[in-house]
Amino acid sequence: MDVILSAIPDPISSSGTAPRLLCTAAQRHSGQGPEEEKAEKKEEEKVASAEEMSQLEGQLKEVTEKYKRALADTENLRVRSQKMMEDAKLYGIQGFCKDLLEVADILEKATESVPKEEVTARNPHLKSLYDGLVMTEAQVQKVFTKHGLVKLNPDGQKFDPYEHEALFHAPVDGKAPGTVAVVTKVGYKLHGRTLRPALVGVAKAP
Repeated sequence: MDVILSAIPDPISSSGTAPRLLCTAAQRHSGQGPEEEKAEKKEEEKVASAEEMSQLEGQLKEVTEKYKRALADTENLRVRSQKMMEDAKLYGIQGFCKDLLEVADILEKATESVPKEEVTARNPHLKSLYDGLVMTEAQVQKVFTKHGLVKLNPDGQKFDPYEHEALFHAPVDGKAPGTVAVVTKVGYKLHGRTLRPALVGVAKAP
């Protein structure tokens, strides 16, 4: 009995073909071979690479947009800073100019208060004083113009609330309604910006 058992060959250990048969059977059962598995793996890697590329492109687009916005903000800041510097150069003297306007007003009133009929050779001292005042006023206005300060005398012009300040409205013969009839105090503009509005009386319809 012992001899008969030992003579029976072991199908697994002797031939070694059973595991291969089982593996082949499993592959046939799944319907895929080694080549199909490799192709499927490559396809999965390709899909993963496409998704990763899409994410990278999205990140690159986001970074590019942020970079463009940063450049635009920097340029806007540069333009604003330059404008502020230019305005500081142009209008930094407006406080000083306002103080000088009072001097110009006094000179103008002084020349207007002198009776023109008295300014003759019979009154040489008065004539010299008057001529000196006129020359000084003209020089002051010349300096004002050099620095962009221009006088506003809107007599007869249409009333402009940005350049004129109305003290009263009254019907005036020979003046169209809405025009400046009387200039009580001249105004001034500094580089196109109203520094002091002219004080005026405006004509209105009777």
